[in-house]
Amino acid sequence: MSPNPVSSTPILKTTLLWSGGVTAVLAIAASVIGFAVDGQRGVWSALAGIIIAALFLAITGASILIANRWYGDALYVPIFFGIVLGGWILKFVLFLIAMLVLRDQPWINPTVFVLSIIASVLASLVVDVVVLLKMRVPHVSDVELPTDPEQGDQTDSTAP
Repeated sequence: MSPNPVSSTPILKTTLLWSGGVTAVLAIAASVIGFAVDGQRGVWSALAGIIIAALFLAITGASILIANRWYGDALYVPIFFGIVLGGWILKFVLFLIAMLVLRDQPWINPTVFVLSIIASVLASLVVDVVVLLKMRVPHVSDVELPTDPEQGDQTDSTAP
């Protein structure tokens, strides 16, 4: 593993951090709306939808951050895609299990649950766009330029 950070690492860390804050605010708002719609059942449905969506969305960012630790390794590309694909497969399996477990639960209001998931996904997309617009990343990154042919590989700072 290489200590060299990949240029997407600060963006992903900021996205995960902001998404956590937005998820907390969204959980409070969805709980209040869920309570207004269906009482305690609406609160639990809203919280379940928000938490499930937030966890699934965080898996992608976390898997990319984990995979970026191998940047500079000769096997970086296969390791990267293996980890990210593994994260997507994990999300798919967990989603199927969650939906099978939650589909007939008496404490779930399906409308509040689905709308909470949709609101969480949309909020995550807004966070992604805002973070990408605010972050300052050079157009060319993760590139090492060749040394000056006149100097060769000199390391002496007094060289001409």
